[in-house]
Amino acid sequence: MNRCPITYEFCGDKRYSNKGLQLLSPKLTTLKDFPYSAPEQRLQAARLMQRMSISGMQPKLSAVLNEATEGFEVVEKGGRYILKPPHHIFLEVCENEAISMQMAALIGIEVPLHGLLYVEDGTLSYFIKRFDRLENGGKLAVEDFAQLAEQPRSTKYNYTIERMIVLIEKYCTFPDIEKKEFFKRLLFSFLIGNEDMHLKNFSLITKDQYTTFSTAYDLLNTTIALGGATEEMALMLDGKRSNFRRKHFMDYLAKGRLQLKEQEINDICHGFAKVLPQWQEAIQHSFLSKKMKETYLNLLKNRYKRLGIR
Repeated sequence: MNRCPITYEFCGDKRYSNKGLQLLSPKLTTLKDFPYSAPEQRLQAARLMQRMSISGMQPKLSAVLNEATEGFEVVEKGGRYILKPPHHIFLEVCENEAISMQMAALIGIEVPLHGLLYVEDGTLSYFIKRFDRLENGGKLAVEDFAQLAEQPRSTKYNYTIERMIVLIEKYCTFPDIEKKEFFKRLLFSFLIGNEDMHLKNFSLITKDQYTTFSTAYDLLNTTIALGGATEEMALMLDGKRSNFRRKHFMDYLAKGRLQLKEQEINDICHGFAKVLPQWQEAIQHSFLSKKMKETYLNLLKNRYKRLGIR
């Protein structure tokens, strides 16, 4: 019996569940395999990268969902989705990002519609709906923290968490609310082994004259994807990037720098403690290989223990 690569629910002998298709479009009754193999996707991404406004190291394609033909189509302009093919070096990054984003949703971090897409060569590509596009084709005002900090892309790792807090206080409509969200996302990233949350992986969005954190994106367990990680965070916290313990997150960051109340910190930690069984079950139901599932679960266990969350 198959599991849907969008919702992870059982879908019998179908490729996608009805719920998964409905999330994409109420008009869909099926979704055709993406007609480009993984190598073809990477080649096309390389050809188009200079003409499309999608950044990052992982190959990406801009796409739209064609309801009439029941499939995704690659476009140069006006894309509503981003497609990521399997990486040619790092294994299972699509499956990794899909389940990591699902775990973010389970802890209450807002994420766009996303999932895995069957490809004609039998592989799986990752898709995510763009959160900066309006239904009428317009764009929302989104700025990542490299832009806010006036830093070039090449220096996206040369910054600190402490300096990011200053930017939150400067640009967010309600800084106290966004500081709690920032702490939650940092804690999430550490717990799942996401060592690549640099300046461009955090953004602010302005809607209805309110500036807040945008929905989360690019969340994955890079520690197990890349292997041999020597750092645990992309940006410095308390002058370091590794060997973090509870005191660094709870005392130094949450209490000292973010000025969160004791009850606020306890509530957030309680939420992570409560969601752990759901995370463990979700990983078991994911499309990761058995070995990668075990590695992911072991990392979670270690990180929870280090921070004393239970």
